[in-house]
Amino acid sequence: MRARFTPAGGAFLALSASKAPSPKSSCRPEAEFARLRSIRSLRRVFPISILLVLAAAGCGSSGESATPVACLAPTAEYLSALREAPGEVRLGGGTPISDCFGATQGAGELANVGQTVIEAATRLNARARRDPGGRATVMLGYLAGAVHEGASHASGADADLVRRLDAAARFSSGGGTFGAAFERAYGKGYAAGEQGG
Repeated sequence: MRARFTPAGGAFLALSASKAPSPKSSCRPEAEFARLRSIRSLRRVFPISILLVLAAAGCGSSGESATPVACLAPTAEYLSALREAPGEVRLGGGTPISDCFGATQGAGELANVGQTVIEAATRLNARARRDPGGRATVMLGYLAGAVHEGASHASGADADLVRRLDAAARFSSGGGTFGAAFERAYGKGYAAGEQGG
């Protein structure tokens, strides 16, 4: 129970179920009513605001990935598919490696595909250094040709990937060249990858 004084000087008792006001809160009922009214309106507006934000976040996204699912396969699947080089190489039964690079591809997907492709190139390069004119060199060339082809139709973010791929594909521990046998096998694979990969 609180005693209140009116401006005319009279006193009246107000029964209240609430606690006594804290020293920082206002003793004016109008202020308390305004505070409660703003909380009620916030309770109505807040859920609507959340829905609008969520709807706006969903606008423009199709829910589909710009990168084919087969392209997100591990390195071993790329290497397995590349065994068909210089013939038709397909990931997941039907996706060419060049399709793994698109103009609308997200940065995270590009990073995942890029890491896989560079790891595959690094492994193939190690094999190609042991046998410069062998099958691994053709596979390596095919991979490089397919990535170059796909990246040529994609955004500029793929330029760094192509540069890193070329460095991994042509890495030589001695710093020298690989020789004519490597260049022939690599070129055969590269041309096939660029054309059909």
